[in-house]
Amino acid sequence: MSKTGVMICGHGSRDEEAVAEFQSLARGMRERLPQYDVESGFLEFAKPTIQEGLEKLVKRGVTEILAVPAMLFAAGHVKNDIPWELNSFAASHPNVSLSCGRDLSIEPKLLMAARDRIATAMGATGDGVAVADTLLMVVGRGTNDPDANSNISKVSRMLWEGMDLGWAEACYSGVAYPRVNAGLERVAAMSFRRIIVFPYFLFTGVLVKRIYAQMAEVASSHPDTEFVAASYLNDHPRVLDTLAERVTGIAEGDNAMNCLLCKYREQVVGFEDSKGQPQAGHHHHVRGIGTGHDHAHDHDPAKESA
Repeated sequence: MSKTGVMICGHGSRDEEAVAEFQSLARGMRERLPQYDVESGFLEFAKPTIQEGLEKLVKRGVTEILAVPAMLFAAGHVKNDIPWELNSFAASHPNVSLSCGRDLSIEPKLLMAARDRIATAMGATGDGVAVADTLLMVVGRGTNDPDANSNISKVSRMLWEGMDLGWAEACYSGVAYPRVNAGLERVAAMSFRRIIVFPYFLFTGVLVKRIYAQMAEVASSHPDTEFVAASYLNDHPRVLDTLAERVTGIAEGDNAMNCLLCKYREQVVGFEDSKGQPQAGHHHHVRGIGTGHDHAHDHDPAKESA
């Protein structure tokens, strides 16, 4: 009799707090999916690695694995790195059936979770500033995939119109432009009384903490504008609901990514040479090497594709 397991694939971080938050999400998924044997692993830095997590499932008698990337958008990690990890494992375990789900993507439940984080941040400041005098800055991770970057702009627009905010903009923590400092300086000149800075990230980590530090730096130069930090998504119940749906979507055949503007499938303007590039992993050098000060590897996450 076959036994089905779920593998939750995380990005991984040098930040131990980020690792702990991912593990909290994994525990939440075990509670939501009691019918499956649920395991988790990381693409880089933290342990267990994705390969180690998959091995744990097999050792517990799992013969069918449903793998889901706990990542917001389909950029390099979802399109190349995780499939490479899964295909490599499948090649060495021919008796195990392995299927992969899609990224979390832009999803109504996630927008509701984002709205809750932003509303909580605004509520903590009191009622002194009208919603119409509030600008929302959505900060994405930044990647070398223009389709993934454009999703941050769409999230920004949908939250702006959905929450009746005065305005909304998007910027990025790395790779893409505008970067956080430049983006915040730009909107600070728009004379809105309040700016909400919302990192559209799942977990904390080096980049999220840097975003908040950059916000404080810009705020110090604009004392007449109220800068407010909204929390990232983390293990909001609607995030867990969406990830659980990605698992059930595999069995239902709803696990295909939106490849309409994928630079690897089509000749996208400015990225024509990317079409047809081989699918390959790029994180062997940081797989499972540890968090915090456990290693001396100089790896800048801002240079990686999300």
